[in-house]
Amino acid sequence: MTVLVWQWGRHGAGPRFAAALAESLGALPDMDVALSLSAQAEIMHGTTPPACALPVATYDGMRGFLARVAAAPAMIGPLAARLRMMHLRGAVCAMPAPLDFVMAAGLRRAGIGYAVVVHDAEAHDGEARPMEMALQRRLLRGASTLIALSQHVADQLQARGLAHGKRLLLGSHPPFVFGPSPPPPPRAHGGALRLLCFGRLRPYKGLDLLVGALELLGARDHFVLRVVGEGAESPALRALRRMPNVTVENRWVPESEIGDLLAWSDAVLLPYREASQSGVAAAAIAAGRWLIATRVGGLTEQLQDGALGVLCEPSARGIAEAVQTLLARGPAPCPSPADANAAWRRLAETVRPAIATASP
Repeated sequence: MTVLVWQWGRHGAGPRFAAALAESLGALPDMDVALSLSAQAEIMHGTTPPACALPVATYDGMRGFLARVAAAPAMIGPLAARLRMMHLRGAVCAMPAPLDFVMAAGLRRAGIGYAVVVHDAEAHDGEARPMEMALQRRLLRGASTLIALSQHVADQLQARGLAHGKRLLLGSHPPFVFGPSPPPPPRAHGGALRLLCFGRLRPYKGLDLLVGALELLGARDHFVLRVVGEGAESPALRALRRMPNVTVENRWVPESEIGDLLAWSDAVLLPYREASQSGVAAAAIAAGRWLIATRVGGLTEQLQDGALGVLCEPSARGIAEAVQTLLARGPAPCPSPADANAAWRRLAETVRPAIATASP
C-alpha cells in the first residue's frame, strides 16, 4: 500500500523524525511511502536532504504564517487533487505543526484518512502556545488513530478526552543518529568530565535546578559544563554564566552542528521539571552518551531500560548526586547503529496498522 508521511515544521526535530519514520515504514514489506515536508525545512537544505515527494511552501515568520492562513482555502483544492493522484491508502502526521489543518482538509476532500503521532498532549509549563495547541486539537479531532510516544502522553490524551472514539496506540521515541560515523566513547579524551545541557531553553527544562545542583557540588575542576540552546534570558542563565567551568551559548543550533556537539560531550543533562519524552535524549542514546535525567513525565519510560541513563529526583540534590555517580563511572559502551534501526522498525510496525485502518 502507498502511504503519505507529512511534517510541515521548519526547524527542530519534526522534519528529521518524519524522514526517519518514512524510511522505516518504507522498509516494511508491501509498503510504498511518500514524504511531504516544508520546503523551508532546515533538513531540506542540508548536505543530504531526504527524498521528498511533496514539498510544500509554508512560511517564514509570523507574517508569512498569517498570509498562508489567509490563502488556505485556495490551497486545499489543488492539494486534494494531488493527493488523489498519489492513490494513498492513508496518511500519518509525524509531528503536528501549525499548517496541518490545510493537509487535513485536503485529505478529507480526497477521501483519505490519517493518523497522528502525538509528541505532546499539552503545552509545558512556561510555554505560551495557545494557538499551536488549539490547532493540534483540531488536527487530532479529525484523525482516526493517535500514536503516543509515551504512556505519560497517552494518559494525558485520555484524561483530556482527545482520544475519545479513536484508536490509541503506544510507541516510543527511537534514537536520532546525527553525523556519518559513531563518535568516540565517553571520557576517551582523557580530560575532565564534559557535561552538556542542550536544547530549547524553556522554564520547564529545570535550569534553576541545575544552578542549585552546581552550588551543592562546589569546586568543579573535575568537570566542565556547556549549556547550549535558544531561549529567553532568565535568572538561571545569568547565574550559570557566573559559575566557574560553565559556558552558556544562547543560540539556535543548526542540524549540521548537533553531531559535533554530542561528540564533544561525555554526558547529556536533562534536569527537567516535566517532560513528555525527549528528542535530545534520543540523540544522546544514539551517540552513546551518558544521560542524567530527572524522573518526570515520559523520561522514566524512555530511559528505564537504557544502561546509559542515570535517573534522579527532580531536585538540585538529586541532580548533584547523579553527577557524582557519573564521575565514578568508567567509559560506557556505544550502542551500534543497528540499535537505532531496530527501534525505528518497531515504531514503523506500531504505526502501520494505524494507517491500514485509517478512515476519512
